[in-house]
Amino acid sequence: MTDPITLAVIQAGLQQVCDEMDLTFSRAAFSPVIAEADDRSDGIYSAEDGSLIAQGSKGLPVFVGVMQFSTQSLIGRIRDGVTAPPEPGDIYIVNDPYLGGTHLMDVRFAMPVWRAGQIYCWLSNTGHWPDTGGAVPGGFSASAISAEQEGLRLPPVKLFKKGVLDTEIWQIICSNIRVSDQRIGDVQAQAGALRVGAERLTQLLDRYGDAMVTQAIADMRQRATQQMRKMIETIPEGRFVATAIIDSDGVVHQPLLIQLAVSKTAQDLVFDFSGSSRPCLGPMNSVRATTISSVYLAMRHIFPDVPISAGAFEPLKVTGIEGTFLDAHYPRPVSGCAAEVSQRIAEAVFAALVQAIPARVTAAPAGTSGNFCLGGYDPATGQNYVMYQISGGGYGGNADHDGLSNGCSTIGISKAPPVEIMEQKFPVLYRRYALHEGSGGAGAHRGGFGLDYEIELLRGEAQASFVMDHGLTGPLGAQGGLNGALNRVEVRRGGEVHVPPHLSKAQDILLYPGDSVRVRTPGGGGYGAPGDRDPALVAEDVRLGRYSAEDAGKWWNWQG
Repeated sequence: MTDPITLAVIQAGLQQVCDEMDLTFSRAAFSPVIAEADDRSDGIYSAEDGSLIAQGSKGLPVFVGVMQFSTQSLIGRIRDGVTAPPEPGDIYIVNDPYLGGTHLMDVRFAMPVWRAGQIYCWLSNTGHWPDTGGAVPGGFSASAISAEQEGLRLPPVKLFKKGVLDTEIWQIICSNIRVSDQRIGDVQAQAGALRVGAERLTQLLDRYGDAMVTQAIADMRQRATQQMRKMIETIPEGRFVATAIIDSDGVVHQPLLIQLAVSKTAQDLVFDFSGSSRPCLGPMNSVRATTISSVYLAMRHIFPDVPISAGAFEPLKVTGIEGTFLDAHYPRPVSGCAAEVSQRIAEAVFAALVQAIPARVTAAPAGTSGNFCLGGYDPATGQNYVMYQISGGGYGGNADHDGLSNGCSTIGISKAPPVEIMEQKFPVLYRRYALHEGSGGAGAHRGGFGLDYEIELLRGEAQASFVMDHGLTGPLGAQGGLNGALNRVEVRRGGEVHVPPHLSKAQDILLYPGDSVRVRTPGGGGYGAPGDRDPALVAEDVRLGRYSAEDAGKWWNWQG
């Protein structure tokens, strides 16, 4: 066993390695979705089984489990002789959702760290590329019925060989994606982050010795398991059932159901998804890695003090996903899995466990990343472009206070890129960017508010697509609280306003200068009976224009 002080220092050192990779990646990347929105993550993984050792605190939580699965898949393919074995300086690229991934736009790099001629561990990171080809700019094809329509699918291959970019593989990639000339900056940033991580990790190993760091990693994993099991002990015995609803798959007008039953065994927590909807035709399927990772991130929200490591996952058992849309196989389309379905899975976990430990769990957050893509040709610059916009929403109220307004998505820390950056890089004007007031669900502690924005096209022609959710049912309230407001999307073309048939999912929308798209994201669910809210807080919300007097009177019996 490592002594506590040394263990704490090494644990902090490993965390610092990952954080520095995160910062390097964001600061060097060209795309706003990475450089400004931080849609990326970096981590350290075991050489033996690909299990998570440490992940950056500034990375997307959903990638905590996903990169573990993708690293395990890579190691397995190398051992089976399917993928070429690594040499020093090699960096693999992979985005295949069915090999431990998410959607095709989340591109992962993996690089081994060598010590005395042996692989000591793997460094891996993920970055959201603005485009990987497919039917629509940005990859969020709301009507896709096969993976090929969503973009280029890459198995694990060496993009860098002995430190040098393989120009032949790079040309194949560039020939299949839009705005390929702009991707080299992101690629070099992604690879550079891994190299910085390898340098910092080598310094840590040189300082403490490989044997001591290896022992500390084992102790960290064991302690994380023990801490998670201690947290599970606070959950009462029982079977807690919840249902989360996805509006539609974007193709068939029929809701998809996530049926969840959470049960506690002697030391584990079992998440049974039996009875969830069958695989769907459209892009709202989820792959196994994303489904399981969504459970992990939900528990990370509930028990944030448990350190991030594979040990924290060991007591969490996911069952019953076989044969459902939560365990998609090729060629099912999956563009909505990471940004949308994952959040609905987390929502189901929250709805189940708020029954058991209401003081620790919130009502449902907005639960959609608001994936909006715009692609076209800008006559002012003479260049093609692909713009990707993510947006925040309201968090659910909880036992202590109201929900946060315009918070990032449940699955990560990604934030909307600054309006000024987007208007500088793309031919658009933000006509509106404000809180979606009145969208928080009523309760003793109301939900936070979503976002209300409108983007107008200034020049040229453009093609818009979006894959969102919660347009049919709002985020769930808890403990008697009401649901948050719906997600609302309006397309304004030629002076007329259109609402997409699937409400917040559509593609191939041709826009001309002066046309715009307005999005009002959901607010969080309310927590506790609305009648229990302090009347002074209701009056304050009305005074500040957060709710109309009419709504306050309807939900809280406010008399003015």
